Amino acid sequence: MTMFGIIWGTMTVILLLAFGVGVRRSMSKNMHGMGESIAIMWPGRTSIPFEGYGYERQIRFREEDAELLRSEVREIAYVSPEYSQWGTPVRFGDQMNMPNISGVIPEYGPMRNIWWQPGGRWINDLDIKLRRRVIFLGNELKDFLFGEQTDAVGQYVFVADTPFLVIGVLKEKIQNSSYNARDQDRAFIPASTFASFFGYHYINNIIYRHRDPHQRELTERRVYEVLGEKYKFDPEDTQALSIWDTSWNDEFIADFSLGFNLFMGMIGVITLIVGGIGLANIMYVVVQERTREIGIRRSCGAKRKHIMGQFILEAFIIIGISSTFGFILAVILIKLISLLPIEEYVGHPVLSLPVVIISITVLGSIGFLSGYFPARRAAKLDPVECIRY
Repeated sequence: MTMFGIIWGTMTVILLLAFGVGVRRSMSKNMHGMGESIAIMWPGRTSIPFEGYGYERQIRFREEDAELLRSEVREIAYVSPEYSQWGTPVRFGDQMNMPNISGVIPEYGPMRNIWWQPGGRWINDLDIKLRRRVIFLGNELKDFLFGEQTDAVGQYVFVADTPFLVIGVLKEKIQNSSYNARDQDRAFIPASTFASFFGYHYINNIIYRHRDPHQRELTERRVYEVLGEKYKFDPEDTQALSIWDTSWNDEFIADFSLGFNLFMGMIGVITLIVGGIGLANIMYVVVQERTREIGIRRSCGAKRKHIMGQFILEAFIIIGISSTFGFILAVILIKLISLLPIEEYVGHPVLSLPVVIISITVLGSIGFLSGYFPARRAAKLDPVECIRY
């Protein structure tokens, strides 16, 4: 029963900590499906009078604003304008959908973690220069239009009755956040083609990636200063621009995961401590039953450290055998749980190196304490009284 308590506690500690690591990785993967260290910026309305201009003035972005930020804000690594249009039919044969259609430039793809399936490609500079009528489809949109078995690359779809060549299909990814629609349901065309095809003069938003996410506040301040100078609004006017900085989500994930892992770890450690208490009680019983043996050994010259070492070693042997069984069971359960389709929701438990180190440290500490106090009691026994026992 004592060994069962240690086995159960070991298995609990490893499983809970492994689930904590899995949850963090799943949250991070889901959050970064839209992109890593990126910010999406929309124009707003001024709320502060500035240099003779009143408030409630509408700000409108143009394509060249993205290039202005690229040249003036050194803290920005990549930037892209983005057009957006809803309600335009996209048709192939008898299948028709009205997805969100976005006009972007080549560096938009890597920023947004948009990768293509084998055989396709993303929008390139020549597409922009020549205003090619090419289109990149989200994987769910492609399946709706073409079916799961048909290869869409090289086929033509009709966008508002105008043929567009399909150049690529989105590689399936996990994405739990978006601002227009999930990429799997969207269609992307070159920004220059979008502007000429739909007749847009203004872009919907600008997306940029931080060079250093830890300097996001400086980056945001510089963005307000540069665009404020161009459009004549106060750089302190937070209503003039609306910025969703996804790098804040990384801090939230880190803080949440730390608290979650501490909570899960405490539950596991408490369970293991209960097993350790059971081991300590058994060791006290062993000391009592072997009192006469202790007396004989002491009378033959055994020192206190020899008595203590013996009982501590026995405690470590018990906890070592038990924890090995618990570890094996935990690994088996982790493998079995990983086969379940739960990654998108809570992630799969991960047996990482930190989990192993923490588990060994906790087990070693409990094993030492479970053996130390009974061993100290045994070492302090009077040899004469022990022999009389």
